[in-house]
Amino acid sequence: MEGISPLVAAMAETTTPKYTELRRNRRAKIAKPMRVRPSEPRDEHFEDLPVSVNASKDGIYFLSRRSNYYKGMRVFVTFPFTSNHDPMNCEYVAEVVRVEPLQNGKFGVALSLKMTLNYNAPGPPGRITRT
Repeated sequence: MEGISPLVAAMAETTTPKYTELRRNRRAKIAKPMRVRPSEPRDEHFEDLPVSVNASKDGIYFLSRRSNYYKGMRVFVTFPFTSNHDPMNCEYVAEVVRVEPLQNGKFGVALSLKMTLNYNAPGPPGRITRT
């Protein structure tokens, strides 16, 4: 870096990200209740009712005390979740893309939303509907 002061060069090195950002959409801090259930028969059945930490158009991050999440796990996610019989619930098929152990026995879980499951009405392509 010819012609640049050592201070400016040092600042450029410290502000350059050392990793590639994989997110396509910005995340919003949003705390909404959600329901998570495994979608594969090989995984032990459970129903987790965490609250989201943040969300984007194609992903959700939440905290859980459950240790049985793993990278690549497929799950059904209802977000936001109010009750089992609420017609406004929106369910998704998602994949766990990151699980990080946190303090106090909790785990941070990042999901990538793959597909919307809409059982009530026809919708845009990519939705599964019942007729």
